[in-house]
Amino acid sequence: MKKMDLRKAFTLIEPGPVTLVTTSAGGTNNVMTISWTMVVDFTPKFAITTGPWNFSYKALTKSRECVIAIPTVDLLDKVVGVGTCSGKDTDKFDTFRLTPIKGKYVEAPLIKECVANIECKVVDIIKKHDIIVLEGVAAYFDTSRKEKRTLHAVGDGTFVVDGRTLDRKKQMRSKLLGIF
Repeated sequence: MKKMDLRKAFTLIEPGPVTLVTTSAGGTNNVMTISWTMVVDFTPKFAITTGPWNFSYKALTKSRECVIAIPTVDLLDKVVGVGTCSGKDTDKFDTFRLTPIKGKYVEAPLIKECVANIECKVVDIIKKHDIIVLEGVAAYFDTSRKEKRTLHAVGDGTFVVDGRTLDRKKQMRSKLLGIF
């Protein structure tokens, strides 16, 4: 094995998939691209990594709610575009032609073009590590979409796309806690 730059070690275990996180504050919607999103446990708890450097952070910490929207590979250029500009001076929904849909439980909008959306409430902010812990309050999946492959950021400007599905549900049944 060849030694690699330790500062790039995160590219080996990027958590993926890339998500779009929407916020709403003062009647203004915004969306940011987040590649550091993770499941916390088997309950609907999630965590994202973001901080004051992101324009959406202030809205997220003030409203204490958001939507995690899950884009598919066909939205790659929009996902990258959203992630490379600031909501401070760009209406990202308009610029990237994303359709906001009113949620049932949070003010932040769902994104129609995404294959799935999860309405969330903030349950903890771990400032030392810029981690925001979220609890899902509602989830939606668009079964009519043909494209369902998600994106995973490698961390260096490249992405990996989900591929073939390998079914091992029968062998893992005892570990899935009756949720599938």
